[in-house]
Amino acid sequence: MSPSQLAFDRDHLWHPYTSLVDPLPVYPVASAEGYRLRLADGRELVDGMSSWWSAIHGYNVPELNAALQAQSRKMSHVMFGGLTHEPAVALGQRLVDITPDGLDRVFLADSGSVSVEVAMKMAVQYQHALGHRNRTTFLTVRGGYHGDTTGPMSVCDPVTGMHQLFAGFMPRHEFYDRPPGGYAAALDPDYVAGLETFFQRHADRSCAFIVEPVVQGAGGMHFYSPAYLEVFRALCDRHGLLLIYDEIATGFGRTGTLFVGGDAGAGEGQSRHRPDIMTVGKALTGGYLTLAATLCTARVAETIGRSEASVLMHGPTFMGNPLACAVAVASIDLLLSSGWREDIARIAAGLERHLRPAARKESVKDVRVLGGIGVVECRDPVDVARIQAQFVAEGVWVRPFGRLVYVMPPYVISDAALELLCRTVVKYV
Repeated sequence: MSPSQLAFDRDHLWHPYTSLVDPLPVYPVASAEGYRLRLADGRELVDGMSSWWSAIHGYNVPELNAALQAQSRKMSHVMFGGLTHEPAVALGQRLVDITPDGLDRVFLADSGSVSVEVAMKMAVQYQHALGHRNRTTFLTVRGGYHGDTTGPMSVCDPVTGMHQLFAGFMPRHEFYDRPPGGYAAALDPDYVAGLETFFQRHADRSCAFIVEPVVQGAGGMHFYSPAYLEVFRALCDRHGLLLIYDEIATGFGRTGTLFVGGDAGAGEGQSRHRPDIMTVGKALTGGYLTLAATLCTARVAETIGRSEASVLMHGPTFMGNPLACAVAVASIDLLLSSGWREDIARIAAGLERHLRPAARKESVKDVRVLGGIGVVECRDPVDVARIQAQFVAEGVWVRPFGRLVYVMPPYVISDAALELLCRTVVKYV
């Protein structure tokens, strides 16, 4: 990129959560291959972010390239209203096969945030169809992140989601404390009792409980025990609420299981705490194109279908885009044939070994690892511009936020590159 292009970028292009008055530095990327990003000046960086959880296979993947090229020669897009096509059907079949049993109705959305909007609309329409027209509020826990459009933002954490800034514009919902931390922690009976009281107080006006299962992502990288998912399921059943899992960040193997809601047919607890609605995205296309999906049970779909409206009130222009669907099919097939469980186990072991020394530093509050996710929580907010420049100088790419420096590398990362990534984080936190 030329200096004039960089100047235009600085003065005119908004980057995520970056001011146009005093923007954070950006680093021009010329190409990417495997788990490496190649900058315009020739430097190479080990990617520790999988482009925000999405590029699980790395970059310039032959199988995904081939799927994209083959589909582009047939049709790049066709409206999904009144038409259908093989890539959409094939993707729907795969999603039904690999997601928790019973989630067999599929809405193809065009981004993760939109898939959550759709899930929320499903829940409202479901309760409306049952005659519960006053049940329009959502219950959730603090510390969550579900997207930046209005509906999803309204169920994000009230502080980190900046609810005060949009007060009067954004709908208000009910929040309880997030589950106590620790993936292996036992249930806290006081927490469960408080959550039961919370449901008793608000459930009669609420349509659903929405949560990121086990891992809260951009709201704080908080891990909690899957035992709480059974509590959520039981309370929703008792009070007539739908249970929504947002697996946009956790899906497709990142935590060590294909989906936190349970691998389909694998006996991983799906019958105990299976959601009524689930959203997936990010890694769905291996980071190639924007695509997401909202899956629900037949009961939810049929209840909406028998209602006065009879249809789900959403229909994006690029719904079921053939290019994105074809790449998603190829990405799922590649994942299932790749030995991803062994890769995640290998990455988890490397993160434990090489990130854990950060816990001895005075500046660090906590180090935690789950599957292919490693988190260093600092005591004070991180100077993003400074620490990112240090990371780039060492040959790694990590994007911190708040007090968190976290990594979730592509599944194909080598052991040596993973060690470099972790040691660099430990060096500068």
